[in-house]
Amino acid sequence: MQKRPIFLTLLTTLFLAASPVLASATEGMAPELALAKLTRGNARAVSGKLQRPHQTTQRRKELGTGQQPFAVIVSCSDSRVPPELVFDQGLGDLFVVRVAGEVCDDTALGSIEYAVEHLGARLVVVLGHERCGAVKAALDGGEFPPHIAALVTAIKPSVEKVAGMEGDPLDNAVRANVERVVEQIRPNVKEKATVVGMVYDLDTGVTR
Repeated sequence: MQKRPIFLTLLTTLFLAASPVLASATEGMAPELALAKLTRGNARAVSGKLQRPHQTTQRRKELGTGQQPFAVIVSCSDSRVPPELVFDQGLGDLFVVRVAGEVCDDTALGSIEYAVEHLGARLVVVLGHERCGAVKAALDGGEFPPHIAALVTAIKPSVEKVAGMEGDPLDNAVRANVERVVEQIRPNVKEKATVVGMVYDLDTGVTR
């Protein structure tokens, strides 16, 4: 079992001590309702009928004393895939964890666990996207600077899993990587949250 980094344990302790609102887990939105809300938001984004909810000064003030995001989004850092825009959500709606290739290490897992255990989020979405540069680097191979190499190494098992599979190699690897990260997260949130995977289409804006 992976140990939670010490700084994350201390960070959680400080958060809980500083805000009574976060002192115990709250019962968040049911996973199926949260997923439906994300689906509706994505449909608005695709059609251009954005509502841009929860982006007022009043909303910002309300969040000054605590937060209860209805979903966690584990997403690639790609500038073309900002979750709040992809799902047409606003301040306090999503707890977002972003890193290239949606790689999920101890610090990312600690962030996800915090959102589930202490903020009440009951849905975790792993959001990959087509033509992902990080996955392509793992697919193409080669020499990389140390930190990029660490990302590539983390994604490599997904690439190897679909080697020789029929279809586009990059698309297959992107989907395999999403599935792998879903399986990484699931044991860490146990029965407290539902974990699902999605892939964002850069051309249409649709998530599936």
